[in-house]
Amino acid sequence: MNDALTTAVVGLGSMGYGMAASLVVAGHQTHGFDINPDQVARFQAEGGAPGDMGAVVGTVDALLVVVLNAAQTEAVLFGKNGAVPQMKPGSVVIACATVSPEFARTMAARCADHGVHYLDAPISGGSVKAAAGKLSIMAAGSDAAFAAAAPVLDATAEKVFTLGDAVGAGSAMKAVNQLLAGVHIAAMAEAMTFGMTQGVSPEKFVEVIPACAGTSWMLENRAPHIVAGDYTPHSSVNIWPKDLGIVLEIAEEAGLDAPVTQAALAQFMEAAALGLGGEDDAAVAKVYAGQVGVRLPGV
Repeated sequence: MNDALTTAVVGLGSMGYGMAASLVVAGHQTHGFDINPDQVARFQAEGGAPGDMGAVVGTVDALLVVVLNAAQTEAVLFGKNGAVPQMKPGSVVIACATVSPEFARTMAARCADHGVHYLDAPISGGSVKAAAGKLSIMAAGSDAAFAAAAPVLDATAEKVFTLGDAVGAGSAMKAVNQLLAGVHIAAMAEAMTFGMTQGVSPEKFVEVIPACAGTSWMLENRAPHIVAGDYTPHSSVNIWPKDLGIVLEIAEEAGLDAPVTQAALAQFMEAAALGLGGEDDAAVAKVYAGQVGVRLPGV
């Protein structure tokens, strides 16, 4: 293909792995890096390009950073043996972690000092859509950053929301999404457990509520995990103290009280304190179940 790029994905978790695999399918030479060597080996066995990051990073046209948080993003870009000082001018960093808008602006400015473009590009859609190359990406950056990233966006996203040239706008929109997503997961868990106290089984809950006005995408996606008793982490409990914490920090700076977000955050914090942090975020239902002594399927 004429627009084939040399790319690298740092962070081969459920989202990053899917994005990296989608790039391979689209014909881009793609290197994958992760702290878990088994993930790297698996990716290379499935078509990923080999190579040490230090040797590869100077050759890439696009570097996707799909890690957990701001600290990890900064470490990848500017920590010991950081990528950006080694990247070629005109290449692009596509930063996908949920971070504050101010952090995104800081990273963009530091990248610009090295002649590297920065696309503020948080992602949404879950691991299944990541693997299918059908994510939603909320992106902000210069025209040059968008142009450099275009083949990557084409390969990994079904919808790219172009939010302007002001870096930080993508992260702001992601914070809005995460507020809703986190609240909806906690509300789903509360509603399902409330139903159980009234004789409504989880199975009947997932049959009826998705056809009613009280449904949401998060309810329809996560409630079946509870019914199946399967808490394999597609998106873990531990993500939400971070993401809802970012929402509350931004809200505080804006002078906005966010009591519903605070209530949802408290439930995820309790779930983490109970040792559920590594489980699927639907496991927040176990907090509610424990309060009233009902037994969730498979538990």
